[in-house]
Amino acid sequence: MLCFDDQGEVGICFDFLVYIGIDVCIHIMSFIDDPTDLVRAGAVSRSWRQFVVRYNFAKELCVRSFPIISSISHIYMVRGSSSFSVDSSMDWVFLVRQHQVYASLFHALTKSKASTRDCIEAAVSASSTDNLPDESVVNTLNPRDRFIHGASYWSSKGKSDPEVPETLVYQIRNGIWVITEIDVQPFEAFFEPGNPIYSSRYVRFRVGYLKPMYTQSDLEPLPLQKPADDMIIWSYKSPVYPMEKENRLQPFVLPEPIPCIGGFLQVELLGRVQRHEMNNLFYICVCYVRVMGRPLHPAFNIEMESDGKLSLKYYPENLGSVMENNPNANPPAFHQEMLWERIGVLENLLRGIEGAGNQVEVDDDEEDDLL
Repeated sequence: MLCFDDQGEVGICFDFLVYIGIDVCIHIMSFIDDPTDLVRAGAVSRSWRQFVVRYNFAKELCVRSFPIISSISHIYMVRGSSSFSVDSSMDWVFLVRQHQVYASLFHALTKSKASTRDCIEAAVSASSTDNLPDESVVNTLNPRDRFIHGASYWSSKGKSDPEVPETLVYQIRNGIWVITEIDVQPFEAFFEPGNPIYSSRYVRFRVGYLKPMYTQSDLEPLPLQKPADDMIIWSYKSPVYPMEKENRLQPFVLPEPIPCIGGFLQVELLGRVQRHEMNNLFYICVCYVRVMGRPLHPAFNIEMESDGKLSLKYYPENLGSVMENNPNANPPAFHQEMLWERIGVLENLLRGIEGAGNQVEVDDDEEDDLL
């Protein structure tokens, strides 16, 4: 075979796919950790492209780097009004489409610059709660430490042993999210002498998905009255981070972006630092939890098939929207801050009416309207 060197000189070269053998070549290619290298390998020659595509290296790279991707059973490429199945087949057209989907998915998971946003859908459970419903885990979705009737926070039960951990579990919104950061704010008990802060000493995070024997209906109604940790397969565990004993939203950036497909996140609170002056027991209290992630919608969408398995739909024309930071794609963050400020004004008005001797009842529907 003739080839050209950097100076344009003609020489003779050989294709090591032929001389080394397929098994050795597959082993060598297993060390590739960037889809760009797969593209380059496929551009060497026609035989190399067939080798890269036929042996599903893009899929193997995706699953090896992000094991949660293996839970996807059906894949479709959508162009306009047409949808093409990309499930396992030795047909060359199907193999090429599958290669394109997995290479694009890996690229989006690792290189997306889409704006991050809070991706918590709901609070699922807490390992313990001192006083339900006033100190429910649901309160940790409120960025303010007080709301209408009083303080807003979650509290664990008191323990004499400061090493007893606690966990909070949250459901992530539907779709594929790339989680980059979790923010936690300990609660400062402004109604107690000295304003003690009931933080934990350390914090750790896990990401996972429901075990096969459970369905979404097993999580209803939320929040559960018992811990949901054992209902979930935890596929990722973060390092342990120290938490400051400060009343502020503390950011914890993950060492690498973690994909989450319709899954769950656990906040594990390790070590207790604050005793209650009345019973001398240790408590952990959290004011607010926020999970920041990048959505891969509208380029990728996850749906549940009739057989209960997950299907991935890829929209190639929308890939650019998740690879670039578009400030107009999401409402500015200050909109939420302004909303809570206005709710705080309403809260003060309601408290003023209560102080005048008129009892104000706020039912669930009215609270929903406020939000």
